[in-house]
Amino acid sequence: MKTFFALLLSAAPLLASPDPPRPAPTLKSILLEQFRTTHAEQDWFVPASKAVEGLTAEQAAWKDGGVNHSIAQLVSHLIFWDQEQLAKLQGKPAPPYSGKNDDTFNLSVDKSTWAAMVKDLDAILTDWEKAIESADDATLQKWASTIAHVSTHNAYHTGQILYIRKQQGSWNPEKGVK
Repeated sequence: MKTFFALLLSAAPLLASPDPPRPAPTLKSILLEQFRTTHAEQDWFVPASKAVEGLTAEQAAWKDGGVNHSIAQLVSHLIFWDQEQLAKLQGKPAPPYSGKNDDTFNLSVDKSTWAAMVKDLDAILTDWEKAIESADDATLQKWASTIAHVSTHNAYHTGQILYIRKQQGSWNPEKGVK
């Protein structure tokens, strides 16, 4: 009987069905994964949607007293550059630009404008994901570097947003960054 159980236990790994093989990653799948994890899917770090979730307009407008930007200014900057680059990718007119990057951070924010900004950020990131999903291979080859840079830019500023939230005490560390 002991021998039977020993044989059964040793054969169990052989009898278990293996995981189905994963398809090889493609340029599209890699770029899409990057965008999804900087937008709404939490993976190695907190995505933008969770970083701004639950913030009041007052918290979004808060500045540390130095030359640093507020969360609302960072979100304004992200929305502008994501819209600008997506328009170029799609062959559409880009939003007006003064040529001064500092202008992409300037705005005043109140309760209604902050709620709209949060929705706009989610919408532009969703539009990026849809554009990547529907792009053909030639377009992805041409735009891969830009898409990767936009995603990295989003992650960089999301990190700043989290840092500001930690400074002001409005970040719940249970949401991903302790």
